[in-house]
Amino acid sequence: MIKMIRQSMVYRLILTVDILLLLSISTWAYFNIKYQKEKFMEHIVAGSDRFSNTIKLGTHYAMMLNSRDDITQIINNIGKQKEVENIRIYNKDGQIKFSNRDAEVDSVTNIKNEACYICHRTEPPAVSLDLAERIRMIKSENGDLLLGIISPIYNESGCSTDACHVHPEDKEVLGALDVVVSLKGTDAEIVRYEKGIIGLAVFVFLMTSCIIFLFIFKFVRQPINKMIDGTRRLAMGDYSTRLTIERNDEIGELAEAINRMGKRIGEKQIELNKQRDEYQNLFELVPCIITVQDRNYRLIKYNREFAEKFAPKPGDFCYCAYKGRTEKCIICPVERTFEDGHSHYSEEKGINKDGTETHWLVRTSPIRDSEGNIIAAMEMSLDITRRKQLEEKLEKSEKKYYAIFNNIPNPVFVLDVDTLDILDCNESVKAVYGYGKAEIINRSFLDLFQEKERTLFGHQIRVIPIINQIKHVHKNGKSIFVNMRVSPSEYPGKRVLLVTTSDITKRLETEQQLIQTSKMATLGEMATGVAHELNQPLAVIKTASNYLMKKVRKKEKIKDEILYTMAEEIDGHVDRATKIINHMRQFGRKSDLELEKIQINKVLKSAFEIFSQQLKVRGIDVEWNIQENIPEIMADPNRLEQVFINLLINARDAIEERWGNMEYKAGDKKISLTTECADNQAYVKVCDTGTGIPKAILDKIFDPFFTTKKVGEGTGLGLSISYGIIKDCGGNITAVSADEDTGACFVITFPIQDTL
Repeated sequence: MIKMIRQSMVYRLILTVDILLLLSISTWAYFNIKYQKEKFMEHIVAGSDRFSNTIKLGTHYAMMLNSRDDITQIINNIGKQKEVENIRIYNKDGQIKFSNRDAEVDSVTNIKNEACYICHRTEPPAVSLDLAERIRMIKSENGDLLLGIISPIYNESGCSTDACHVHPEDKEVLGALDVVVSLKGTDAEIVRYEKGIIGLAVFVFLMTSCIIFLFIFKFVRQPINKMIDGTRRLAMGDYSTRLTIERNDEIGELAEAINRMGKRIGEKQIELNKQRDEYQNLFELVPCIITVQDRNYRLIKYNREFAEKFAPKPGDFCYCAYKGRTEKCIICPVERTFEDGHSHYSEEKGINKDGTETHWLVRTSPIRDSEGNIIAAMEMSLDITRRKQLEEKLEKSEKKYYAIFNNIPNPVFVLDVDTLDILDCNESVKAVYGYGKAEIINRSFLDLFQEKERTLFGHQIRVIPIINQIKHVHKNGKSIFVNMRVSPSEYPGKRVLLVTTSDITKRLETEQQLIQTSKMATLGEMATGVAHELNQPLAVIKTASNYLMKKVRKKEKIKDEILYTMAEEIDGHVDRATKIINHMRQFGRKSDLELEKIQINKVLKSAFEIFSQQLKVRGIDVEWNIQENIPEIMADPNRLEQVFINLLINARDAIEERWGNMEYKAGDKKISLTTECADNQAYVKVCDTGTGIPKAILDKIFDPFFTTKKVGEGTGLGLSISYGIIKDCGGNITAVSADEDTGACFVITFPIQDTL
């Protein structure tokens, strides 16, 4: 029973409630009985006091008359009542003057006895006492409890003046009335009341205990037992258990909570089982080697990949199982993990079951128990054999391509994309620029440009992939011309520009010689026209000189007006001849291969001036369609003038070839010159009414040495040189011909956006 009470919450609850209930009811019964006893005694004392007063009032008249017989009769009659034990009237000396017991009359009591001592304990004796001081409890000979109450008999005015007996006026108390009543009936009644209260308390205690017991047993113990049974089944893994406690109180809510908990635990268990299976599958099927080792480096667990590769035996040491060693590795990440509890990395190699060498990237991780102690270490090894092989191949490839990089015949620079500093270059830089690697690396690539061009090309290098015909500065200070190719690239881990240059200095020199030769040929062709242009001013000068000589021989005076006019004509024609000669000389000199800002209309008109006489002689009309205020372009004016003259010569020859000796009318032999600006492009069109260009050769006319003229009449370099000059200026030239005998049209375009 003690064990059951100690282990059962229900029994402990019942016992606790019963003890509290017993204490509560006992306390209530005790204080109730005590209260009722006090009330009984108060009623009895009050009744006894009233009884004493009644006796005094009943005997008052007889006392006033000093009728002893009447007093005795009254006392005897009253003393016959069942509860009255004794009625005595004492005088001031303690003598019993009247009593319901005849034997006591006239007897004298000890003034110090219990009844008299109440007043005589002080000197002089007390005159007035409270009721509580005037009562006393006495036990009878047979053990019954008696209540005695003594009441003083005070001296009245009637007593001191009556003729029958005289009491002095200074006497306040004449005597005392002592009434003793039995409490036997009262005690019996109190005992019955006590028994009733105790019985009621016992009944209430037993009934309440039974009700509490039944209530707790039915509404607490049974549901708790059900819930205990249900939770035990949940603990055993039976998550389908459902408690059927259909109540709306806390027990019902608890049962429903347990049901929800069981359902949730079941769902979580299913999920955990699924995750466990997934993790187990991952552990088994992960494409790398995983082992779990103890502190002695013995294999506790390993995955399928490890088992298939090395066929280990239970309890094998890790270094023996897949590294073929007889002792622990010198550098062991597992050992370090056991020492400091952290993950560690290493690269290791070993021998497969088939004898091939394998490289691994190893990482370890500690496995701890619930108290945080390291009980094992997990080692994961990733096969990097293929990566190692690729690294070796990459190293060989890097050596190969580095050799190619260094032996490329053209200079190659690696530039920082932000600063354009040279990060690396190949060996060809020294052959072209004269700088060794140590001299040029970490210098700015812009140092290779002329100082005035560095800002312009610093921007173009970043945005233009191909830049042709750039002037660079050799280490010895000489200028060289290069074409440049720029492409973005990566150089270890940073963005760079890969710049390749090709030296075109010798090619340009050769082209310049060809251009100069072409100029000389053009000058030869224009010799007749130039001679005619010079003949006019020479004829004027000759006429003027003959006139002056004639006048001098005749010694005739020449008027000042005529002399001034002739001098002015001679001066103007000399200037004209000088201009023609200077233009021919300027055209015939070599160009410096430098681009500058020019006005395209001005260059076109200059070319026409030197060639206009050729066209007049052949009766060819020129139609001008010039747009004024065209923005300037970047070009070499001397070389561009040669392009326009070449096109005018070709147009002249095509018109002569078509019309020859045929009759023609005005407008049949015509060259149209047009300039315009649109879409950030400057356009120049040279059109003729000649033979046109056959479609079959339209895409070949700019090829070197290609010509449609008879042998000995053309070199085939005119259009090819013109094409190169236009390209060097950043422009483009195309030929358009609808059909034969409808004429041809050459369209030249120049970009102007960089010159705005």
